[in-house]
Amino acid sequence: MTATQADLRIDRPSVADGAALWRIAKESGTLDLNSSYSYLLWCRDFAATSAVARAEDGEPVGFVTGYIRPEAPETLLVWQVAVDDAYRGRGLAATLLDALTDRVAAEHPLATVETTITPGNTASERLFTSYAARHGADVTREVLFGTDLFPDGPHDPEVLYRIGPLTSA
Repeated sequence: MTATQADLRIDRPSVADGAALWRIAKESGTLDLNSSYSYLLWCRDFAATSAVARAEDGEPVGFVTGYIRPEAPETLLVWQVAVDDAYRGRGLAATLLDALTDRVAAEHPLATVETTITPGNTASERLFTSYAARHGADVTREVLFGTDLFPDGPHDPEVLYRIGPLTSA
């Protein structure tokens, strides 16, 4: 961790963190907000492939959620990354992403990271392209879900970023 992150601890989320993750996602202003119930389930069922940054008092101040793709067991799909407004600008999202992939790779083979990003989300584009550079990996992009697939109104397309093969940072 950087000196500005010395007061933070990164570990697995617990069910008790679900409400805080929901709040951070809601306040991000950029993420598609899921139900609070889904964040509780995520913290229960996908804690091994997710990470949370905690302040000195133990409260979550950032998170990354992900899962191993069943059809591609060496691929981690990163679902959401969010950092509390008070902790932005410190590189915490990159630290969380690196910590998560290091932990997952230590537990089983990890060759690829995937995520989806809507066009114009430059913060996410920078996060994941810099992650690829740190890990000596290529980035490919393709539309995964076009606008016409979303049943609940206008939605930008979701572009799949496939990062791999991964090497050490």
